[in-house]
Amino acid sequence: MTFDGRIISNVGVLAAIVEGGSFARAADALGLSRSGVSRAVSRLEARVGVQLLDRTTRVVSLTDEGRRFYTGVAPLLTGIDEVVSSTSKSAVSVRGRLRVNVDAFFSSLLLAPHLSEFLTRHPDLKLDIVARDQLGDLIGDGFDVAVRFGAPPDSSLVARKLLETRTITVASRGYLKRYGKPEHPRDLARHACIQVRDSLTGQPIDAWVFRQGNKRERIAISGSLMVAEFGTMLGACAGGVGIARVKAIGVQRLLEQGTLVELLPDWSGDSFPLYALTASRQFPAAKVRVFVDFIHDRLNGRNTTADRK
Repeated sequence: MTFDGRIISNVGVLAAIVEGGSFARAADALGLSRSGVSRAVSRLEARVGVQLLDRTTRVVSLTDEGRRFYTGVAPLLTGIDEVVSSTSKSAVSVRGRLRVNVDAFFSSLLLAPHLSEFLTRHPDLKLDIVARDQLGDLIGDGFDVAVRFGAPPDSSLVARKLLETRTITVASRGYLKRYGKPEHPRDLARHACIQVRDSLTGQPIDAWVFRQGNKRERIAISGSLMVAEFGTMLGACAGGVGIARVKAIGVQRLLEQGTLVELLPDWSGDSFPLYALTASRQFPAAKVRVFVDFIHDRLNGRNTTADRK
């Protein structure tokens, strides 16, 4: 049978009459006219095929059939009200399961250090983090929120910018001691550079772009190592394999510790914005709001001079 939403509406009118004891009080409670209440009951009686109410000038009461009908539907109305109430609480209560779609770089370097604090703050929340190379279908794959570098996709997703970080060129002190320090982007042609595969196309990124004022240099790079993920590249660079191009926000601690050295600081690389992507602008669940706010606050709290140049 095809569901008719008007049945629920008409049953709700009947419930208001039973609870209020009259058509007039039901009309006041529902914001309807008395004739509107009467029509709703008549439609419901026509739908079920029996008279549900005895109407007199002084009193309104359920018929025997009406009492059996109301006894059957009253728990269903209560159940609907409880479900609506429970669901509405998700707008203010941080609980349930939160599925987050991220890339490996953000997950391991920027998110993982703050997970303990976030979960301690929200003990009723179950956090499910899935690292993927590509965003995919956020809604179809059952994710509540995604956090991704790069321009947001042209879609119905709601994007909130969390930060923007620049790209820098780095190497270990050991590498520089053996092979020297490049003073100009063109010097990279004689250095071992760690190549990375584009996560979207799978193709090697074989050139780095540098800018200085109005100058632009596109430098072809080469080396004996090619990787597909950031962790391997960072470990290899710190181990002296070669020079790497990285997002500044991911290596600040290594720079401060002296494990890595920034090269060509007067030449800027590409900038990468970081966005939180959600499906709903009007009714985001509280668990989504607090997660995005928390990540925004933590990431911006750890921004450094290197990221703001």
